[in-house]
Amino acid sequence: MSIPFEIITGFLFGLFIGSFLNVCIYRIPANNSIVSPASNCPRCKTPIRFYDNIPILSYVWLLGKCRSCAARISIRYPLVELLTGILAALCVLKFGFTLQAFIYFVFVSALLVITFIDLDHRIIPDVISLPGIPVFFAAAFLLPAITPVESIFGILVGGGSLLLVAWAYYMLTGKEGMGGGDIKLLAMIGAVVGWQGVLLTIFAASITGTIVGGTLMLLSGRNLKLAIPFGPFLALGAVISVFYGRELIQWYLYGIRPF
Repeated sequence: MSIPFEIITGFLFGLFIGSFLNVCIYRIPANNSIVSPASNCPRCKTPIRFYDNIPILSYVWLLGKCRSCAARISIRYPLVELLTGILAALCVLKFGFTLQAFIYFVFVSALLVITFIDLDHRIIPDVISLPGIPVFFAAAFLLPAITPVESIFGILVGGGSLLLVAWAYYMLTGKEGMGGGDIKLLAMIGAVVGWQGVLLTIFAASITGTIVGGTLMLLSGRNLKLAIPFGPFLALGAVISVFYGRELIQWYLYGIRPF
């Protein structure tokens, strides 16, 4: 069975965008420009030639090493490119070769950058989440799956729900258990998926976070104080909501109702 041309095009487009996302993941936490200078080896600072910057293929051709100094290149670079390509292909598969697919691709790309930055630095950069709230609210005027009113409620429920959780935790323990970055991230997510999607996102994030966190604690032998960023799980929950949210909500409302 042949793969449709649109899916292949989306995948290839995603690969090259993934290369740019790697730049964002590396430079945004350092407050460096994502535009200049050109990409270079972190060790020897040699500019990377265009033929050494082909997504995935260059990594394989160079055996994961810098051409100039033979420094090891992290496997994360082709991984991010591959994930971005897959997400782009899924957007085209789900929504067609449309403006809707492009908007959702921009959204999941932002989530991918946030995920790896949060894993590395335990921060969710405001430079992505704060502008993302009005940008994706404006996008609600172009998305058939959500209205601007639903987008506003999604922002309020998304930001407000985690703000309430953070306040309650602080009142009970005297400690901060939820970062402000998570609150702003979920507000941005709510702008795209609406309030129902926010609830699904939180539910999916809680389930996956519990499974992953519990597994890591068992494997590491550490206690319940093991710190795991919640942002990546919110991002995963949002991706699930974008691609399968409507189906899961309909299944929950009608599929498990007693006859």
